[in-house]
Amino acid sequence: MSVVATMNTSTPNVDAPTASMVAVARKQRIQDIIFHRLTQSFSLLVLFALLGILVSLLYNAWPTFAKFGAHFLWYVEWDIINEEFGAAISIVGTLASASIAMLIAVPLAFGIAVFLTETCPVWLRRPLGTAIELLAAVPSIIYGMFGLFVFAPLFADYMQVPLQQLLGGMPIVGTLFAGATNGLGIMAAGIILAFMVLPFVAAVMRDVFEITPPILRESAYGLGCTTWEVVRKVVLPYTQKGVIGGIMLGLGRALGETMAVTFVIGNANRMPTSLFSPGTSIASVLANEFGEAEGLHFNTLFALGFLLFVITFVVLSLAKLMILRAEKAKGS
Repeated sequence: MSVVATMNTSTPNVDAPTASMVAVARKQRIQDIIFHRLTQSFSLLVLFALLGILVSLLYNAWPTFAKFGAHFLWYVEWDIINEEFGAAISIVGTLASASIAMLIAVPLAFGIAVFLTETCPVWLRRPLGTAIELLAAVPSIIYGMFGLFVFAPLFADYMQVPLQQLLGGMPIVGTLFAGATNGLGIMAAGIILAFMVLPFVAAVMRDVFEITPPILRESAYGLGCTTWEVVRKVVLPYTQKGVIGGIMLGLGRALGETMAVTFVIGNANRMPTSLFSPGTSIASVLANEFGEAEGLHFNTLFALGFLLFVITFVVLSLAKLMILRAEKAKGS
């Protein structure tokens, strides 16, 4: 018995933590806390920066909102001398040009993404995808110069004039294509914006299409589905969030684009009556007038910036609601 007791007392307890293990665990816990606080501070920094931008915009825009109130949103006057301002023209120009851009860019981006992921030869897939992504690296002012000096003359001669001759005499449709055929206007700005947002939307769609598990595609093809049926019934439902996110990314770029739109939209402070009419956008007004603004004019430009922020926020919120409703419907 004494021998057994001696062996039991002399054998070390393997479950008891040693001092080195405790030190390592304490060190790792401290590292985790530091890493957590550091990443949390990065996230809060972005939030504080966003709140700071919003507060500064609202602070500088308040004199305009205090004077005009909600009437500022649908007032069409823009008289710098008499300090009479309205945002309706800029809002309509912004939404119209961005809508035209998305109507053109989204189908093209979808076709590009489907071709690159489903039917493109392997040897062509990488160089073609790289070429499309390079379009995103082109500065916006280059797009503007291209639109003004190259695209606008071609657009006037080969699109505006034929469309006006063909459709101008029709009772209702003809009003959409009335106006001067000089290559500038709302539609020209929308087409240039489509060129700008196309690589962003196409790149996102291509990336999310590629993450679809191959077994899902192979199963659909094994059942006899065509390529279009595979894309519509397998790829799109699986990548719905990513597709909507890519479209919203392009729409945000189209709403806030400045220099390219300034070159080709016409910069006329009057309500556009057709697709060929010159107009203006919130971003182009800020680019053209901010350098010489003072007094209430200065505050009004901040008010336009605040409205652009609100429009972008509303668009992104609607996109989030669309995703949540789609997920809820899918779950039910």
